[in-house]
Amino acid sequence: MSHQGRCNCGAIRFEVDGPLVEASACHCTQCRKQSGHVMAGADCHEGALHVQGTPRWYEASPMARRGFCPDCGCQLFWQAHGDSTISVNLGALDAPTGLRLEKHIYVADKGDYYTIADGLPQE
Repeated sequence: MSHQGRCNCGAIRFEVDGPLVEASACHCTQCRKQSGHVMAGADCHEGALHVQGTPRWYEASPMARRGFCPDCGCQLFWQAHGDSTISVNLGALDAPTGLRLEKHIYVADKGDYYTIADGLPQE
């Protein structure tokens, strides 16, 4: 199983050689500020991610970093410091992905301008 994706301008392309798991929508304040709404991602082992081009990494907090295209600004990756998994932004994947959201996370921080009504678990 493999998944391909890219940024909006094509300067960064990537392939995940293996499964993407735990597809979730993150409602934390940082993800909302970074993306303009909700961030959706799924995890893979960092060794399964093969990137062409050089993403820029932003140290979002003492806990994690975010990878994005330095040309078009497209958000691509999220990784907790010291973790061997990396989250790939679902919107950057080429279709069809075959993935479905499994849960919503950090819903206590969600914006007041929307409702989560899809019946998925909320953490």
